[in-house]
This record gives sequence, structure tokens and C-alpha cells, in this order.
Amino acid sequence: MSSLERILEGKSKDLGGFSVARILPVAQRRHVGPFVFYDQMGPAQFKPGEGIDVRPHPHIGLATVTYLFDGEMDHRDCLGVHQTVYPGDVNWMTAGKGVTHSERTGDEARAKGMFLHGIQVWVALPEDQQEIDAEFHHHGAGELPAFDIGGAQFRLILGEAYGHTSPVKVYSPIVYAHIEAKAGAEFDLPEGHDELAIHVVSGSIQTASETLTGGQMAIYAPGETTGRVTVTEDARLMLLGGQPLGERFMEWNFVSTSRERIEEAKADWRASIAGGFRDTYFHMPVDEREYIPLPGDPEPGEPPACTEENPTS
Repeated sequence: MSSLERILEGKSKDLGGFSVARILPVAQRRHVGPFVFYDQMGPAQFKPGEGIDVRPHPHIGLATVTYLFDGEMDHRDCLGVHQTVYPGDVNWMTAGKGVTHSERTGDEARAKGMFLHGIQVWVALPEDQQEIDAEFHHHGAGELPAFDIGGAQFRLILGEAYGHTSPVKVYSPIVYAHIEAKAGAEFDLPEGHDELAIHVVSGSIQTASETLTGGQMAIYAPGETTGRVTVTEDARLMLLGGQPLGERFMEWNFVSTSRERIEEAKADWRASIAGGFRDTYFHMPVDEREYIPLPGDPEPGEPPACTEENPTS
């Protein structure tokens, strides 16, 4: 029978008509398996003409994963990728030794208005993979394994569970799944993972003799990841976990086993800004002319746009 280490609740932050609830990291728990960051975006209703504009910013040492229940989002990065993610799709971006990307509402969705709801996570890369080249992979909803267990409908986003394997390229043992279930559904936790957590996006469940409701995340005690989940009210759930990768330092958008490497990345971002993103460590995504400075640094003017005559990657 499983036991819980703790139950977490997201801390909401209003970004101006758009709410984000951050669950990981917190002081009591920095990660679950390789998951070092977990945000719930929305739900939020954008009026016509409104949308999200997350300006270009850098990452190192991790992979970002965007997964939506509702709405859409445009991803652009310095690898030349421009990809719209829709509900059930997976955008997996490996930052490795460094990447720059933006996240925005596309022109058509902005013009019409949009309801947005989803999850963004960061997955720490293994120590020997932290400095690999950046990559981007997109998988449509139809490519992901979908199956029923005990009346619960699963879509396996990452890794392995219940005899199924996601096609998304990963770098360490991991599980990440979206679950939709009616009241009365029951399922056991997947075997083979050292650490597990389950986030109740909506509805309610019982597990390890505890009741959880919308917005809460149950983190199972390490090594005690067998047990049953009973859905007590129609629920949307996210299951996550895997093999822990050891200590990680995280500052702003940078993750590493080394504090010195994070300081180096901060210096590289400042130098890239100062150099106008020409022949610098970090590059500007195609068609972007903005960036986010390091916290506390001055807000920017506009760097030169990326063009065919002036490529930046």
C-alpha cells in the first residue's frame, strides 16, 4: 500500500488576465523524478485581440514540455522552429547547452479570442547529457498511446507505463500521462518508477487514505509507489515521475548540476544581448525582435531582426 510524502497546492500568480499556478519547485520538494518545474496555465478566457506574449528567453540543462487541454500556443526558437501546439499535442524542446525560444498566441487565435488551459513542465537532463546540442520534437495527439485502465482514459505523454511507450525522445526513465476519468474509475499506480506524483487538475480522488481535490498534487513517498487511485468526482489528472537525477541548481530559466555553469549562462545571455545576438552564444528566434532580460537587468530596446541575410542560428 502506498503512502504520501506530502500534498502540495499551487501558488497562483496573476500575469494580467492570465493566472499561472506553480506547484514545483517548492522548498519542501524541489523535484519529482526528473521533473523540476510544474506550472498550470489558466484556465483563462482571452477576448478577441488578447493573448500570451512570452518574449524570447534562454534555457540550459533541461527540456521543456508544453501540453494543452484547451487553446493553442505558438512556439518559436533559435533552431528555426515555428510550431503551433494544440490540445493533446506534445512540444518537447531540449535546451542542452543552450537554446532561446518564445511562446505566443498566434495571429488567428488572437483575432478570434481563445480559452486556454494547460500544463508546462521542465525535465532536468541527466548530468552527462546537460551539454548536448539543442533539439525540438513535436508529436501530434494521435501519435501518443491512448488506453483505458479501470474506467480511466490515459494518454501517455512521456516515457513508459502500463506496458505502453510514448514516441517522444527522452533521456532518462520517466512517466508523464494525462488522465480523464468519471467518478467510480479505479486504477493502480504504474510499476517501475522510483518517484511518482499525481496532480488533480479538476475533480477529486482518493489515494493512500487521503482525499485530493482540484489544484492539489499528491507526492508519494520515495520507493512506495504501489497503490490505487479511486476517482470520487469526475476528474482530470496528470501523473508524473521517474528516476531522480540527483541535486540540481535552478536560477531563472537555467538548470544545472553546477552553480558555476548557471553563472556562465547568465553572463552569456548578457553578452548576447550586448552583441545584438550576432555571433554570440545565444541566438534570437527567427521573426522575433524582443527578449526578456535577466531579473533585475534593464528592459530592452529592440535587437536586429533575424533575416536570411543575417542568420542567427
